[in-house]
Amino acid sequence: MGRCKRVLESISLLAFYVCLLLFWAFKGTFATEPQMGSVRVVFQTNYGDIEFGFYPTVAPRTVEHVFKLVQLGCYNTTHFFRVDKGFVAQVADVIGGRSAPMNEEQRVEAEKTIIGEFSDLKHVRGILSMGRSSGFNSAQSSFSIILGDAPFLDAQYAIFGKVTKGDETLRKLEQLPTRTEGIFVMPTERIAILSSYYYDTEMETRGQDWSILKRSHAAPVIESQVGVVVFIFLFLAFYVAWFPKLCQRWKDEAILSWRIRKLTLEKVINLIRFEDNLLKNGGKYEALSGRSGS
Repeated sequence: MGRCKRVLESISLLAFYVCLLLFWAFKGTFATEPQMGSVRVVFQTNYGDIEFGFYPTVAPRTVEHVFKLVQLGCYNTTHFFRVDKGFVAQVADVIGGRSAPMNEEQRVEAEKTIIGEFSDLKHVRGILSMGRSSGFNSAQSSFSIILGDAPFLDAQYAIFGKVTKGDETLRKLEQLPTRTEGIFVMPTERIAILSSYYYDTEMETRGQDWSILKRSHAAPVIESQVGVVVFIFLFLAFYVAWFPKLCQRWKDEAILSWRIRKLTLEKVINLIRFEDNLLKNGGKYEALSGRSGS
């Protein structure tokens, strides 16, 4: 019974490590949606409003840059230059996409390029994904709202947020007439972003300073880090408690197995000697010590 119990405990521990390895191997597949920050941005278009939030733990630099552009009013009077039903609705780059001129502060921020913050999140309907050129670190201000599953974009474009309200507006845009220019499916009429504003769902005020909003963005990061620390602590506690015991059991079983094999080998040698004695004495028994018997 003791041996069976040890075997079961060993199997349980092995199963734990296997599950842990599978978790790390497929964590992207089973990953839950990241926590969204409390900031919300609203684009007011000529077909309705679209509201979205940010994933500051996934793409912090991208979130900060896009929010700064919103704060400066850079997206006002730009437009959706691309609407491909079931694929993407893409906001034009604010440099060249606006109908209103830009001031110097807006232009300086809009000309910045952002490092590609690629993640294991999936491109599904409602996701916000930065546009870029062939360079991985070439994103500026153009971004797409995903209108369907697009797995071929995964890990190639930086996901930084998600639509929270306004899917009915997106469906209106998908029904508009389009034309094709090269690889782009474009609306035949201008879909303008007339204006934009932002607010914090926790403060319930609009137009707050970025430094205040940044603190609320940091909260999900702290919670995520605490979760990682707790997981590592539990894993180390389990490892320290069980691994030495398992090694000792394996050692004890190896010694026991060796002793059993040794005893078995001695018995076989004695049996061979006994049979050899019988053959030498014509079938008469003679003790291994050399004394004759009847």
